[in-house]
Amino acid sequence: MKKALLAGVSLIAVGAIGGAYADTLPPMGKTYCDPYKNYSCLDSYLGDDFITRFINYYRLEWGHESAPSDPKAPPSRRAYWPTTPESTPPMPFTEWPYGGTTSLGVTRSGSIDSPLMAALGNTRLGQEMADNHIQVYGWINGGGNLSNNTVRGGNAPAAYDYNPNTVQLDQAVVYIERLPDTVQKDHVDWGFRLAPIFGETYRYTTAYGLWSNQLLNHNSNYGYDLPMAYGEVFVPQLAEGLMIRFGRFISIPDIEAQLAPNNYMYSHSMTYTFDNFTNTGIQLTLAATKNWLIQAGLTAGTESVPWHVGATIANPFPNPLYPNSTMLKDPGAQPSGTLGIRYTTDSGNDSINVIANGINNGNWGYNNLNWYGVTYYHRFNDQWHISIESYDLHQNNVLNQNNPAALAAFAAGGTPFSPQYMPFNSPFLAQCSNPGLFSCTAESRSFLWYLNYSPTKLDNISWRFEWFDDVEGQRTGTKTNYIETGLGWQHWFSPQIEIRPEFSFYRSLNGFAFNGNSNLGIAPNKSTALIGSADIIIHF
Repeated sequence: MKKALLAGVSLIAVGAIGGAYADTLPPMGKTYCDPYKNYSCLDSYLGDDFITRFINYYRLEWGHESAPSDPKAPPSRRAYWPTTPESTPPMPFTEWPYGGTTSLGVTRSGSIDSPLMAALGNTRLGQEMADNHIQVYGWINGGGNLSNNTVRGGNAPAAYDYNPNTVQLDQAVVYIERLPDTVQKDHVDWGFRLAPIFGETYRYTTAYGLWSNQLLNHNSNYGYDLPMAYGEVFVPQLAEGLMIRFGRFISIPDIEAQLAPNNYMYSHSMTYTFDNFTNTGIQLTLAATKNWLIQAGLTAGTESVPWHVGATIANPFPNPLYPNSTMLKDPGAQPSGTLGIRYTTDSGNDSINVIANGINNGNWGYNNLNWYGVTYYHRFNDQWHISIESYDLHQNNVLNQNNPAALAAFAAGGTPFSPQYMPFNSPFLAQCSNPGLFSCTAESRSFLWYLNYSPTKLDNISWRFEWFDDVEGQRTGTKTNYIETGLGWQHWFSPQIEIRPEFSFYRSLNGFAFNGNSNLGIAPNKSTALIGSADIIIHF
């Protein structure tokens, strides 16, 4: 790539992003400036006004795998810590994923590479934010798909491409945050994150009781949410460091996450789609040693809110499951426990997490999932790694769809999730093996892998394969085993812009599961789904 700079500002013509370049000599007395070779000239390269700096930062990083390196920056990880396994680009993470905490031993305050923060860098606001280690950044994510399904919502239970044959705004996200410094060990530090989101994918982050009327009362195609709103306190003097997180946060299991840049592929596995997404409460993460992490938490359940704990509603149709004139608004909103342990080798090549999340009496709730599982990561070399996840989750006392009396109670408003209370997207009933039972335990099991190959520092190719067993049909609406496989390409034009084309194939082995929509009263009529899709993420 050839560049010419005028007074430190790039003159890459019509388009450093996809256009033709023009070579222009600098004026008399001016010299070329490349911040990748001389970091001290970064400010002169970017320019003076906000718009120029914002655009020039994208131009600066175009075609590069990272931002220019500041030689005066302090170390970004403890010297004795396990080796960093991956890099971003081309992967969606640098450390093997684990939730509920800012990564311990490897996080510096104000360390996010952001065009917006670079553009603000020479302003009074930007300087005050830098002095207080506060950053504002985010991304816009849009995509589309072509599918053999035709019904609105008919791609489900595939996700995040709910509507077939459409183009959509998946998510626009802003992070307002302060990262605690977890590399240092000499003082208590603190942080926070607010992460408002708008787009189609709000339907996967919604917690019952927090703006949930958009999904549960109106089935809006687009909506907003706040999947992360938490504070953190880091206490480095205890062992290798203790992080205390409190608020609403992403649940600690899983390879994947709701936020687009945290995933290998545009779509998500069924394994991820139908398990625990967010918790609200307190989460403790202790680095007992450089290799061992221990996590414990107390929350208000899964996709639930504290103000629903103990809240009741009228019961117009008492029945064996809810025999009184009132019933809990959400039986899943109750004190719930999380326990986890993680081991990472010194080389960073292997990491295993064993997790129990959302643990309580397991009664049928909006998403009251008792989750027991494991994630494992292995790095073969600089180009190949594999990520594996397996779990078992269940809910107890789920109303039996195969029992006429239970169906009558549901239709008459005798459950918290009857159409009188939740007209759209209510939790599915269980298809119990014994029709004589009024309710039963609903279980699902899963095995998932992502095999990843990085041919260049700006490309990652992922092969996803999974088996998902919806034993009573409570998670997807169809009582069946599923197999799914997909091939995706994650290409980065720079650390700020990436595209992810992919192709996925789904098959339900024991019944029709696709091309239906329970909200519209349309039964599925296909056992296979073929979906080609692609998205673009533009970070700012």
